[in-house]
Amino acid sequence: MLIEIDSESGFCFGVTTAIRKAEEELATSDSLYCLGDIVHNGREVDRLKNQGLITVGHADLNTLHDTKMLLRAHGEPPQTYAKAKERNIQLIDATCPVVLNLQKRIRKAYEEGGQIVIYGKNGHAEVVGLVGQTDGTAIVIENLEDAKNLDFSHDILLFSQTTKSLAGFREIVNYIEENIQEGARFQYFDTICRQVANRIPNIKKFATKHDVILFVCGKKSSNGRVLYNQCRSVNPRSYMVDDPSDIDLRWFEGVKSVGICGATSTPKWLMEDCKKKIENA
Repeated sequence: MLIEIDSESGFCFGVTTAIRKAEEELATSDSLYCLGDIVHNGREVDRLKNQGLITVGHADLNTLHDTKMLLRAHGEPPQTYAKAKERNIQLIDATCPVVLNLQKRIRKAYEEGGQIVIYGKNGHAEVVGLVGQTDGTAIVIENLEDAKNLDFSHDILLFSQTTKSLAGFREIVNYIEENIQEGARFQYFDTICRQVANRIPNIKKFATKHDVILFVCGKKSSNGRVLYNQCRSVNPRSYMVDDPSDIDLRWFEGVKSVGICGATSTPKWLMEDCKKKIENA
């Protein structure tokens, strides 16, 4: 049986950089705080925890002081930086450059005035950081139905979470263009990360090459759910697993080829572990 790991799957640039910064710091110190899970993959979080990475939440900023803390790739709102300064917390800022640039653009647009709308997932770490650039005033829409509730008599400046679907973004742009009222201005900014967006056509092509697809991803990964659904759309014999223990070997009975792929938050070593479990069965 042929088992192939998708060469295009695995950490995106932003996650790779955040993990490298964490490992570099932990190489010279016993522990390091990280604000939120460094990546939406429980197995990778556990691996770094064993090296001394301590995951904390925003509420912990009220008790921590005089220490170091890593900010993950998703980015943070301005309030986090202010609180860290107040508590004398030295920040190791691993915000993805793509996200950082988006934050700056939203902040500038907000200061210039206009109704800021963000196409993204409510409560997602990146979106919380983006909304923070507008002092909490930005409107978050998750889909076309949400977009239909916008006030089309006011100017609309539309941005997108970096990991959202290009197709979904274009659908919303088309709807707003058709419904914006006379006298109101509509501007949109395609801020979707192409390294992530390009994975959709790549992973669909990969999924058609194999009899069975094993999609490896953490339960918290929204990007993972999107990519997994793309696999299933072209190959119904696609299965999502968190780690090798989730694998049901009956999936591979009589199968000639298996493809293993994953999200932007899935480490290569975890996909390799899944491959080994199938090989050793």
